[in-house]
Amino acid sequence: MRNWALLLILFFFTLSSCAPQEKSPAPPDYDQIKKMVVDILKTDEGKKAIQDVMTEDKVKQQLIMDQTVVKQTIEQVLTAKKGMEFWKKAFEDPKFAESFAKSLKIEQEKTIKALMKDPEYQGMMIDILKSPEMEKASLTVLKSKEFRGHLQKVITETFDSPLFKAKIQDLLIKAAENMQSTKKQSGGGEGSGQQQDGSQ
Repeated sequence: MRNWALLLILFFFTLSSCAPQEKSPAPPDYDQIKKMVVDILKTDEGKKAIQDVMTEDKVKQQLIMDQTVVKQTIEQVLTAKKGMEFWKKAFEDPKFAESFAKSLKIEQEKTIKALMKDPEYQGMMIDILKSPEMEKASLTVLKSKEFRGHLQKVITETFDSPLFKAKIQDLLIKAAENMQSTKKQSGGGEGSGQQQDGSQ
């Protein structure tokens, strides 16, 4: 009887081990998950969820902290030896230098205009211009052949300009008209004076 019980137990375990087991579904691959996430984010619900997350104070603080980290990282990269070598080589390319200058032109103009309105900056500029070194440098530049040649070229181009010629012509015509009108007035005054003398 005991042997029969052992045989039944062994038979039961054999059947349970041979029974077909359900296969667990294979996990989705990376591309499928990516496509699902992108599709969800494109929906109105996904966009609203992102907006809600971005308006949370904790997320804002984290973004501000990240901006500081990014700024520090950029500063470290720019001031590092490799970074300086990169920028040096980059600025040797005329096209890069031109595009970089154009991108900063508007900001530079805004900064300069703001500085020109600042009383402290104005005082500093006046002090610089009044300094003996600056006066000496300015005189040296003004006396140099290069500056004189440049000034002569500018004057020549100005006189050759049709707009300048038209303005000079208008000024000369107005001056001539003023001279004629003053002569007529003085002549009329003299004539009336002579007539009064003759009547007496």
